[in-house]
This record gives sequence, structure tokens and C-alpha cells, in this order.
Amino acid sequence: MTFIPTLRALVAALPLVVAALPAVADIKNYEFQLTQHEFKQGNGVVITVKLIDKRSGKPVPDAVIFAKRIDMEPEGMATMASPVQLLPASETGAYSFKTDLVMEGGWRLSLGAKVQGETGTLENKLILKALP
Repeated sequence: MTFIPTLRALVAALPLVVAALPAVADIKNYEFQLTQHEFKQGNGVVITVKLIDKRSGKPVPDAVIFAKRIDMEPEGMATMASPVQLLPASETGAYSFKTDLVMEGGWRLSLGAKVQGETGTLENKLILKALP
């Protein structure tokens, strides 16, 4: 075989090789979702989110949540924040947080996490509402 025909054969086979490779996961394939969007205003409110693999819709366990913040940015008061405490997991792929929703209105829960086996950082901002 000469160089040109060999090169042509390799180029022709390339789509078959690429198609046979396993799909590569991406941190963008994951997201946190609130299990409910409205909460009663007050102290000791428990907010639960699920970490979902968007490709399969299945919950993802064992993420390492390293950043968490809740504030009233949806109401234009980003400096109005409350402490957030991560609670022990109650079910696979569920992550619960205890906080004080001291005012009624819109609140933003910001989360940063590492997903096991993935590179990159997952960052989500979730909007919820505190009702009187």
C-alpha cells in the first residue's frame, strides 16, 4: 500500500472509530433541582434539592458540596443572607439544608459541588419563595 491510499482508508474509518467511543460525561450534564419551590417563612426551614443526571433523569449520590449560600437576590437584596447548614442525606441523590428564611419573598440558593468521577465544578442558583 502506498501512503495516499492508506491515509484515505484511515480517514474513511475515522467516523466509525469515533462512533464506537463511549460518550464522555460533562459537568453540564448535572443539575440541582428543588424538591419544592415555596416554603413557610421562619427559622429552621429545611430545603431539599436533588442532584440529577440530565441524560438519564436519575439522582446522583455522593456529591461533595463545598459552597452554599442563601440570599434575597431575587428581591434586589443580595446582601440579605442567612446561614446554611448541610444536613445528613435522607435519600440517594437528595441534599438537605437548614436555614432561616427571615423575610417573605424570593430567595436564591447558590450551590457549588464536585460530582464523583467528573472534572469541573457544578454551580447552580435555585430560586425559591418564602411565604408568610
